[in-house]
Amino acid sequence: MEQEENSVDENFPLFFKAPKNPKPLQNPQSTTVAEPNLDLSDVEPQIEKSTDANPSSSSTAPTSFAELGLSEWAVETCKELGMTKPTAVQAHCIPKILAGRDVLGLAQTGSGKTAAFALPILHRLAENPFGVFALVVTPTRELAFQMAEQFRALGSCLHLRCSVIVGGINMLDQGKSLMGRPHVVIATPGRLKVFLEGNPDIPSVFSKTKFLVLDEADRVLDVEFEEELRVVFQCLPKNRQTLLFSATMTSNLQTLVELSGNKAYFYEAYEGFKTVDALKQQYVLTPENVKDVYLVYLLSKMEDMSIRSAIVFVSTCRDCHFLSLLLEELGLNAAALHSFKSQSLRLAAIHRFKSGKVPILLATDVGSRGLDIPTVDLVINYNIPRFPRDYVHRVGRTARAGRGGLAIGFVTQNDVRLVHEIEAVLGKQLEDFECKENEVLSDSTKVWNARRVAKMKMMDDGFDEKVKDRKKQKLRTLAAKGLLNKTSRKKKRARKEKAFA
Repeated sequence: MEQEENSVDENFPLFFKAPKNPKPLQNPQSTTVAEPNLDLSDVEPQIEKSTDANPSSSSTAPTSFAELGLSEWAVETCKELGMTKPTAVQAHCIPKILAGRDVLGLAQTGSGKTAAFALPILHRLAENPFGVFALVVTPTRELAFQMAEQFRALGSCLHLRCSVIVGGINMLDQGKSLMGRPHVVIATPGRLKVFLEGNPDIPSVFSKTKFLVLDEADRVLDVEFEEELRVVFQCLPKNRQTLLFSATMTSNLQTLVELSGNKAYFYEAYEGFKTVDALKQQYVLTPENVKDVYLVYLLSKMEDMSIRSAIVFVSTCRDCHFLSLLLEELGLNAAALHSFKSQSLRLAAIHRFKSGKVPILLATDVGSRGLDIPTVDLVINYNIPRFPRDYVHRVGRTARAGRGGLAIGFVTQNDVRLVHEIEAVLGKQLEDFECKENEVLSDSTKVWNARRVAKMKMMDDGFDEKVKDRKKQKLRTLAAKGLLNKTSRKKKRARKEKAFA
């Protein structure tokens, strides 16, 4: 079988190489991890790895934020925000970051990863405040805005200046914000690349940056963002700290940690993929042509099931838009989040959902990462995702920070293989969601009538034409980046691997 092509090479400047023949690690308990297909003949990996997911089980484990070495003001801020005890990822990673180490933190969704890097960054910033002190790169606009809120909350007593640099927002205002040298810049790769290449004054803004953070690093390091990241890294100093945090591990993350010249610390809360124990995961077997009937039934039963709010994940913008029209026709109040909407409308949809004005959020995978909304009790996978890691991120929108939650997947005859792959990766089987078919289908006529109205509205607003134009634009962008052939090769490899499985 053809070997998987690694998109990360030794010159990829995320971490900087250690010198030849470096001194051995002083910690005898640290372990070395090697990538079998990567030539590291001139680099001795320096990786300290911890897989203890429950530090509280040890008598010497930190039980408060003060024990982690954080400043008194940071400890008080955590207390005011209701953070009484550090989570596992925070207890392991914060001291290492304060000690100047590069860190890769791998922990499940809802485990407090943002605070695990934000608190030590703000601690260092308070000692020597200047801008731009930290650059945080995230894969989605929604995650960038949410992360900015968390940074501002944690750094409220520092009068923190934080700028969000993402697409869909006025570039003139963003440029002024960058030139004002905020303490923390949170950006998506594409928009940041535009500024760095389009304005000769911007690269110098990042010349003294002390921290680079890649949040949802498995997604940011995808080949789709490689060109953007190379431009970004050229503007960053070599003496920075690099922090990577993710809920899922990929070969690119492993390779880049091994290239670290700064004694990288690798915290792994679990091996592979994992969902929290408080999450109940179920499925509904349904024919494709009545999935929307089942969806309407479940959403109409939210109050009876004591569900405050729900997120419904779909695979395409078209499905998201169609279901929003369908639910509107049926009198169900929902907000829609997908990439065909303007940024202002996307932020408005999230605000309406967060504030409780609407109990249902329809979303593509732009909403699957990082969104932390405490009232989400239910996640519905209207379309089963193609990859298990996407499933992990989707269902991670509920059962966060120790709370319970329910995830239900609609499984058609074409999705059985995907569900088996998800179960194999998770190491557990999904349970059958019990519902009476006659009761579900009792309102099918009403749903089908609403379906016809929704389809006519989609024709009137020309949505399908927008889809075609967007697809052509995306193909042109991939071709311009030279990624079109890479994408095709990856699909061919995936088909070959499935054939041999």
